[in-house]
Formats: sequence, C-alpha cells, structure tokens
Amino acid sequence: MMIPLEAGSPRALYEQIYEYLKKDIKKGVLAEGSRLPSTRVLAESLKVSRSTTQMAYDQLVAEGYVEAVPHKGYYVLRLEALIEAEPELSGPFIREREEGEGKAEIDFSPRGIDLTHFPYNAWRKVTKDTLADNKKEMFLTGSPQGEPALRDAIRGYLYSARGVNCQAEQIIIGAGSEYLLMLLNQILGPGRRIAMESPTYKQAYRVLESLGCDMVPIEMDEGGMDVRFLEESAADVAYVMPSHQYPTGIVMPILRRQELLRWAGRKDGRFLIEDDYDSEFRYKGKPIPALQGLDGAGKVIYMGTFSKSIAPAIRVGYMVLPKPLLEIYRRRLGFYASTVSRIDQNIIYQFLTGGYYERHLNRMRAIYKSKHDLLLSKLKQLEDDFEVCGEYAGLHVLLTSKRGCSERWMIEQAWKKGVRVYGLSSCFIHKHQDKQPSTVLLGYANLSEDQIEKGIELLGQAWRE
Repeated sequence: MMIPLEAGSPRALYEQIYEYLKKDIKKGVLAEGSRLPSTRVLAESLKVSRSTTQMAYDQLVAEGYVEAVPHKGYYVLRLEALIEAEPELSGPFIREREEGEGKAEIDFSPRGIDLTHFPYNAWRKVTKDTLADNKKEMFLTGSPQGEPALRDAIRGYLYSARGVNCQAEQIIIGAGSEYLLMLLNQILGPGRRIAMESPTYKQAYRVLESLGCDMVPIEMDEGGMDVRFLEESAADVAYVMPSHQYPTGIVMPILRRQELLRWAGRKDGRFLIEDDYDSEFRYKGKPIPALQGLDGAGKVIYMGTFSKSIAPAIRVGYMVLPKPLLEIYRRRLGFYASTVSRIDQNIIYQFLTGGYYERHLNRMRAIYKSKHDLLLSKLKQLEDDFEVCGEYAGLHVLLTSKRGCSERWMIEQAWKKGVRVYGLSSCFIHKHQDKQPSTVLLGYANLSEDQIEKGIELLGQAWRE
C-alpha cells in the first residue's frame, strides 16, 4: 500500500496515514470487507515505526471505519453514502449520595476538574487588559448573540479542532448549557418530543423535561443511541453525545452517525442536538470529529462549553444553530439580551486569541493523561473482580463488578473507607431501563496522583472485605 507521507508536514505521520485511509474508505477505493495490511507490514512498507501505523489504525477503529478482528487483522466496515457538508469557510449529573451527608476523604466525582493548574497569571493578565484604557463600551449592551469577535474566535477554534462548519453569525453565546437549552426550546417551539440516550446526562434531561418537552429515553447498544428504537419513538429531536457519550464513554462510529443523519433527514422538522461537552480530552489518537461536520442538510444543533476545558464557574457555553433555526431565532427571539457580560466575553476572547487557551489545553491534556494512566495502572490490582471501560477519553472511567456485587454495596463499602464513588444507575432516566451489571463511575480530574493511589488502595480494601 503506497501512502504519500510528508516528513516536513506539521501533521503527525500517523494522522497522514489515518487521513489517507479514511479518504479511500469513504470513496470506496477500499471496499467493505477489505483486509488492511498488518501494522507491521504497513510500517515496513512506509519506513515508519509500528507504533505510528498502530495509532492510525486505532483512530480508524475508534471512528468506526475499520474493525479489528482478533488474530485476523483489520477489516473495512460497511458505510452508506456519506452525507457531507460543503465547507462554508476557508482556512483553518450524577445525583448527590442518596443517603447520609458528610465529606469523603477521597471523592471520585465525575463532575470535577483540576483547578490547581488553572492559569491564574494568564487570566489576571487578560482581565487587566480588558479593563485597561477605560473601555467604556464594555459596560454598554452588546450583541444579543454575543460579541462578534468572540463568536468568530469560537468559529475558528471549532473549525480547526472539531471540524465544525459554521459561520460566526450561527453562534449564540449564553450563560451555561441550561440557558441555551431553554432558548433552544423556544426556537424549536412547543410540543416537541425529544429522545435521549439512557443512561445520559441527567441535568439536560431535567432542564428539557421542566420546559414541558415530551422526553423519551432510548436504549443504547455498543454504537450509542439505537436508531431502530428512535424511529419507533415518534420523536422529532434526538439529544446525543457522539464523540464521548456520558456516562458510558461510547464513541459513536461513523455508520451510526450516518444513520442518525438519515433519520433526521427523512422528515421536515427533525433535528439532532449534539452535546460536545468534553471532546478536548482524548488520550489515544486524535479527537473524534464532530457530527455537525457531516451535516449537509442543516439538521445538527451543536452545543459546547468552556466548563470542562477552563472552569465551571466561567458559565459560558455556545450553540451553533443550523441556518433555518437561526432565522427563527432572529425573528422570534432576537430581542433577548445576552446573558454573558461583555467584560467576561472579552476576557475569553483574549484568552482564545492570545494563545493562552491552546497552551492551557495542551497542559491539561498532559496532566489528565498522567492521572488517567496512573488510575488504570492501579486498577489492575482489581482486574480479577472488576472490568474497566470508558477509558482513553474524558475525565472518568467505569468499573463493573464481575462477581455480581450490587451497586449499592459497592458504594456503601467504599463510603465506610472514606471514599466516594458514583453509581451508573443514577444516570438512567427510568430505573427499569437499568439492565447493566453493577457499575460505578470513577472521576479523577479533581484528585492528585497521591489521592488516586490512596483511593484505589482503599477501594481494594473495601471491596475485598
């Protein structure tokens, strides 16, 4: 297999291999069922390391283009005709513990982030710069959708980092995802039936249900939301997290993404809400491209936030509306004032455009990867009794009992040792849908490496007694 590689390219060699193979698969050059060369053979042919070809194959597997068959090799999966968007741009929760109060010594909260490495000096600098020179205009009412400069900076970031195709005018900035969901509900109009994966991010479910939406939980399989059940549900909107589903950690393969886009395209008024809440943190391969980048029919509403990547208290999120919904927003709701102050927006704008955000993300990826790898290494001592899944992305992993221990027992025994873990069952919309083996979530972002080591040691003691 001849793959042209550019040694001087800013793109890593594995990315070049991955992009070349993906392109051939999408074009049908590599047909369904085709066996790819082994990582060793391809590495020898291209004169690169085997780890380079392995990373390229891992990325193709993660995105659903290729299947790894044990002891046989890598095979191209079936793809329908891709629904591609024409680029319009140039250039680049969990509930609290149900019983008892108190504070655990070690809290494996999946909601936490690491604030000990927050870039305080950079934040102080951009805040000072924002308020310098008596900028009176910062205290006047700005654009209802958010500051044009910030929206353009977000557009550029989304295009280069997530493959999102949009214009700055399609972006609405708001004070958190809850506000944006309330705004979106008014844009979509009353009487909407919204499907959500179950288990799911319960806060979004609660917000939408409180707004009077008819909420329908949809069962999942290994690819995410099951489109067969979605079709049967009579929903006209589906809320999904394709790049890293919460809480299961599933990465939706390309075929399932195509199925969802076809579902949305079969009827007028159908839409997909893509929640891309923590796509910045992936520790194996490159980030999974956004579903919105495949949407050529204006069916995907993309939602993102700075809560995980910067800090929850920032309370700044953003929503990318398809152009048909943008017209409805302007006609019906354009009189709403922005819920984020111009001062805060300008601070984030400078943080993005000054290079601070990219440096902060790179630093946090390294920190979180170190914690992630440490956690997985320490969990090996429990591998006889527990299975780990949901690794290599996000800020938590799942631990499932092989011995049939109940979730409640696992939580209570851990609590007795001063450790707090979180049950997967609390993420299901309806309890009767919880058919999963007993599973707990272990978040590690807000813990030091010493706390992670101690926490796993205590869990080992708790669950072996």
